[in-house]
Amino acid sequence: MERRLAAILAVDIVGYSRLMGSDESGTLSAVKSCRTELLNPKIAQHRGRIVKLTGDGMLVEFSSIVNAVACADEVQRETAQRNLSVLEDKRIEFRIGIHLGDVIVEEGDIFGDGVNVAARLETLAEPGGIAVSASVRDHVGSRLDLSFEDRGEHRLKNIKEPIRVYAISPRRALPLRVNKAALAAAKEKQKQLVAVLPFTNMSGDAEQEYFSDGITEDIITDLSKVSNLYVVARNTAFTYKGKSVQVKQVAAELGVDFVLEGSVRKVGQRVRITGQLIDARNGGHLWADRFDRDLTDIFAIQDEITHAIVDQLKIKLLPEERRAIEAEPTCNVEAYTYYLRGRQLSHTWTRPYLLLARRMFATAVTLDPEYARAYAGMADCESALRDWHAGEYTLQGILGLSAKALALDPNLAEAHASRGLALHQDGRDEEALVEFEKALALEPDLYEANFHYGRFLFMQGKFEGAITFFTRAAEIRPDDYLSPIHLMSACHSLGLREEREHWAHVCIERAEHALECHPENSGPAHRGALAWAHLGEAERAKEWVKRAQMIDPDDIVAQYNVACVYALLNECDTALDLLEALLPQSSCYQILWFKHDSDLDSVRDHPRFEKMLDAIEACSASIDFKVASE
Repeated sequence: MERRLAAILAVDIVGYSRLMGSDESGTLSAVKSCRTELLNPKIAQHRGRIVKLTGDGMLVEFSSIVNAVACADEVQRETAQRNLSVLEDKRIEFRIGIHLGDVIVEEGDIFGDGVNVAARLETLAEPGGIAVSASVRDHVGSRLDLSFEDRGEHRLKNIKEPIRVYAISPRRALPLRVNKAALAAAKEKQKQLVAVLPFTNMSGDAEQEYFSDGITEDIITDLSKVSNLYVVARNTAFTYKGKSVQVKQVAAELGVDFVLEGSVRKVGQRVRITGQLIDARNGGHLWADRFDRDLTDIFAIQDEITHAIVDQLKIKLLPEERRAIEAEPTCNVEAYTYYLRGRQLSHTWTRPYLLLARRMFATAVTLDPEYARAYAGMADCESALRDWHAGEYTLQGILGLSAKALALDPNLAEAHASRGLALHQDGRDEEALVEFEKALALEPDLYEANFHYGRFLFMQGKFEGAITFFTRAAEIRPDDYLSPIHLMSACHSLGLREEREHWAHVCIERAEHALECHPENSGPAHRGALAWAHLGEAERAKEWVKRAQMIDPDDIVAQYNVACVYALLNECDTALDLLEALLPQSSCYQILWFKHDSDLDSVRDHPRFEKMLDAIEACSASIDFKVASE
């Protein structure tokens, strides 16, 4: 006997007996067609081996679990596409189960628990779906653009230990948003229409994504300064991040004629950037180049790419455009690298990561004391930390940082957004509104401006407006699981049930992906728990609560969100116990959320909560008095 570790895929035809009973010859013909035209080629393409066929299914072995999952996903996608033109009662649909485990090999056949688990998982899959074990999910991780939905532990027939089951589906992408009005206006003015796709990170280290993304964003920003160019917005272009796409298809979807794509490899103090500009109308390459240089040349490379595109499209730069493109945000490439890393970390809004992000920004400022964006980043981190830890940073200090950023660059949208957030925390909402509007006017697609303004409106109970800006923030950053949390609550307040459920699913998928990348971060866990609670999935919500508490039991933000979870699940005493313990540790600003957070609706009329509201009112009065006295 031979034993080996293998990825086992079990396929079954849904309703095979019913199909055979209604049309035996037609069913056999359709099954044969699916096998020869779809299943067999896909299995061969992904280097699988068909172990055995049954009348209504097959057993397949793969040496790579990633290949097995990719194969299953492609089979289910293409089967769904084929079925669009087939009557519902004639459709061939599959259930697929996948497990990674030990198998016994004898005369070409395979046996053992590994095979049995895959077969049992197949029965748990939905029609057209894929069910996998935890071992599959752990090994695939984020290698494929797929979402793993936790279906809990199951006891499978003849399997001794319970198996945690996950359902697989494509990640829930938000709709592609193209600014049709701006595109039409650009065409009328006969501008050249360009899309810059996210440059691929070729460093072999997922942690370097921040660098390749930063390069892409800076090229988009530079090209956007050219008046005779229409450049697709960053959030729209990043819809294609991590996807294998056809340039002609992308150009048609975005309404552009030219597409820039490329890659970045950063190793030590060397960087290699490749780029190519493609004319999507005929598929021809207008320009291609490779830059293999010291990291200190990064800004020069960006300028060369921008100028090459402008030259190829025969655009004459105005003097002010040339100066704007050649103006570098910092003269220190090390400071630039720290800034990019800090910005990526700051979006988690989890205390350990915010502290780390602030250190990154502070280091950038030390390396370049004139780096305006780094000062704005520090102000953002301190404002976020002050939400729950008011004693750590003063509003005067935060406003000083944003003022320094604006003194260095009066048109820096990030600085206006961070200043607006600090003013809002200080109760100076009219001044904050002016800053948010300036930030959005300068850079409508700036994540921080949209997210902070959404929170500003939410705190005032203006939920329709909050939904607009949180939605835009969620579109700008495909990894943003914070905005969906606020969107769930805002939709809940407005009685928008379907929209609330939609954003809950988006949150879970993004939070799960974030936990795969950073299992040490409690933020995605307690925010994902909230999403499960909004869906009424009590057990899963509590599992995620335990996960968050194990990662960071002292996280105050997590404790508040856990209280909201129990309130949503109508376990009011537990929710109130948590809130009462939390209240003395909370900043006056943060407890103002109690007023408008619909997650707490189930406990609002409870006498214990009313006592807490009295404390909140007293805090609000003290803030109002402070503002009036200034």
